[in-house]
This record gives sequence, C-alpha cells and structure tokens, in this order.
Amino acid sequence: MGMVKDRQLQLFEGQPQRVGAEPRWYAEASTCPWNTEADEFDARPASDRKDPLEQICGRENMREAYLKVVRNKGAGGVDKMTVGELEGWLKKNYEALISRLLAGKYKPLPVRRVEIPKEEKGKVRQLGIPAVVDRMIQQAIVQVLTPIYEPLFSEGSFGFRPGRSAHDALRRVKEYADEGNVWCVSLDLERFFDTVNQSKLIQLLGETIEDGRVVSLIHRFLMAGVMIDGVVIPTEEGTPQGGPLSPLLANVLLNELDRELEGRGHAFVRYADDVLIMKATRKAAERTRDSITEFIEKKLFLKVNRDKTIVARINQDVKYLGYGFYKTKDEWHFRVHPKSIAKIKKKIRLITARSNGWSLDWRRYKLKTLVNGWVNYFKLADMKTLLKEMDEWCRRRIRMVYWKQWKKTRTKLHALVKLGISKNQAWQWANSRKAYWRIAGSWVLSRTLTNTKLSELGWVTFSERYVLVRC
Repeated sequence: MGMVKDRQLQLFEGQPQRVGAEPRWYAEASTCPWNTEADEFDARPASDRKDPLEQICGRENMREAYLKVVRNKGAGGVDKMTVGELEGWLKKNYEALISRLLAGKYKPLPVRRVEIPKEEKGKVRQLGIPAVVDRMIQQAIVQVLTPIYEPLFSEGSFGFRPGRSAHDALRRVKEYADEGNVWCVSLDLERFFDTVNQSKLIQLLGETIEDGRVVSLIHRFLMAGVMIDGVVIPTEEGTPQGGPLSPLLANVLLNELDRELEGRGHAFVRYADDVLIMKATRKAAERTRDSITEFIEKKLFLKVNRDKTIVARINQDVKYLGYGFYKTKDEWHFRVHPKSIAKIKKKIRLITARSNGWSLDWRRYKLKTLVNGWVNYFKLADMKTLLKEMDEWCRRRIRMVYWKQWKKTRTKLHALVKLGISKNQAWQWANSRKAYWRIAGSWVLSRTLTNTKLSELGWVTFSERYVLVRC
C-alpha cells in the first residue's frame, strides 16, 4: 500500500485512491472522463494533430488504451492495483494524470519482476509487470507511435505488427526456401530485452519522433527500475518484457538490423528477436553469420550468443517459431518440430497428472483450451499421423485419470459394471495391483472408456480440431 500512497502524493496531491470496481464509467456520459462531449482537439482526425504527446493524452486515445488494458486483464504491479480497480481510480484522478503527463512530470512506478521458467533446465525468463496505470499509458503511447513507425519498418519484420503474424513469417520462410535459399543462419540474441542499449534506442526514437516530451516519457519508463524483494533496482539497460511498449521499442531498435540486411541483399525473416537469414550455400551462410554478428555487436551494442547461433540446412537443426521443415519433390512443407511436440506433451502430463487434485470438468476445460490453441498455431504443419498418435497417447492419459479418481476398489467395481463389464471381471480388475499407466492401456478401459465414450463425455481430440482449422 505504500507504493499506492506514493503515487497518490506524486500525481494527485493527496487525493485518495478509489479501490472498488465501479460501473463501466466509459459508457456513462455523466462520469466518464472522456465520454463527455468531445473537445475540439479530439474531434479532428489523427493526421491533423501535430504534437504526439497531445495525441497520446487525447480522450479517445486514452479510452482505447483503457479498454485494451481491461480486455487483456493481467496481474497488478508493485502498487497492487488490479485491472478491476482502474476505472474507479480514473474517475477521481484522470484529469490530474493528464496534467502530469502534459507537464512532463509523470513518473512511472518500478515494474514487478516475475521469473518464468525456460525450456532449458534451471534457466528463467525475466518479465516485468508494470502497474496498471503505467500499462494504460504505455498502450496509449503505442497507439500513437505505431502509425508513425509502421511505414518505416521492413517487409521482413513480422512480430508485434498489425496485420502480420507468425504464420505470415513462416510462409515467407517457405517462399525463400522454395527459391533455393535452404541454408539458414538462426541468430540468437543473448538476453535481448535485458541488454538493449537505452542510449542507442533513445537516439533512434529522437530521429523519428519530433516531440521531445514523448521521447523523455519513454526514457522514464525505461529507467523506472524493477522491484525485487521490496528493493528497487535501477535499470540502466534493457527494456522489460511484459509491458505494451516493449515490443514496439524492440522493433524500433531491430529495424536497424533489418535495414542492414536489406542493404546487403539478404533474404531474411524476423519475428521480434527471432532472426532467420537464408542463403543458397553453407559458405555464404557462414560469411553472413560472421559479418552480421560484427554489425550487431558494434553498431547496435547487442550480444550474439555464438553457441546458440547455428548455420544449418532448413530441414536439419533449424527450429523457427516452433516449426520444422521438410521437402517433397521441389516444394518445402511445414512440420511440427520435435521440441514443440515434447513441450505440448509436458503440458498434457500436467493437466492429466494423477495427483494434482483437479476435477474432471477443470481438466476437460484446460485440455480443450490447450488443444484448440496448439492446433490453431500449428495448423500450417502436415501432421495427421502425428495427431493420431497424440490422440491415442492423450486418451490413455485420460483413462488413467479416471482409474485414479475411482480410487477405491468398490468404486472401481461399480464403475466398470456400469460401463458393461461383467461383475466377475470387474471384481478382478478392481483388485488389480498393476500400475495406473499399465491399466490405462489395458483392454478393460479401452472397451469401457472407448473413444466414442470419451468424446460423449466432452474430451476433445487434436485430430478433430485439425480437420476444422484446415477446412
């Protein structure tokens, strides 16, 4: 609560914070800070507005930023304010907030550090969760700067850009491969978001954004620091992952790499900090790796992880955005990379773990969400055979869950009899000492908890979803 008080004193001269969730004030003309009659400035088209900071603080722009933050939900920052409390807070403090922004006196709070485990054992990805008010302001900045920067960004860049997706990036990779560029340089930028050179980034922002107040505001966000165990640590480098502004700033900096690659005539695809450069021969790829590494480290002040940066044929060690590649005749196709398969299996093991105490309804919901999202993402891949195998394995896991939840001998007996097994056989299986996984693959559960039965009970399959998204 101390951080909340600090913010109140800093921004609003002692006005108390509104903590309860109010009615949707953005729909009420009498209370909404920006839903009253629009002022003359906000009535003009965005193209007629000259000062970016005024655009950022415009009522309609702030309203859109608020709605986006509310839709995205997410955890609170160091001040403990939740998304649900934001509208009540803005009712009392909106005008003071805008005044501070326009006067250049707004000071963002430190971000809350959260560590997310990586696939590599023992390694974590550090995320920074900004305070909810700071997230809204960052979103407002992004909405104004995106139209300015979009025409300046490269055609080879796909990450965090409107109208572009990971699937678009993958299709571009396939195009280059079909043209004969089958040797890839897969660049690994070591701890990219944590090592961004802020001076270089501010320099690049200043070359495009004429309003120095906006550049200064962004700089204050970069230098807000992170809070770890109650202690604020200064951030003199990097741009914390987790806020709406971070992806745009990453694209601003890495656009310099894109332009360099374009100037050298390289075929490349970049999605955020995942960069794939494609050449016709191994020797050309190795030369490109060496020369572009020098550019990245000396001009952009970033570090290339040489151990993880690889040169390989596209159908060998290359994994890009979770996909692998294979060739038939003269055309390249997508497949799911083995590491992506291992990752989804790990998640399914968690959902179907015998001892996590989840209800069947919650497991069904979690599995459905996982399967739908995974298949939607990997729908470009040819994977009918893979999904058939995944479904068989997943059903066995589900049968094991049922056997575990029946638990007692009497419960197993009644369940098996109800599903059509004779009482004698049901009694034998109910008293079996065999391991859960072995019984899950036995005939007794395959004949009772059949594929059709599991479908009737609401369990989804990868194959069914794949047919839907491929139509």
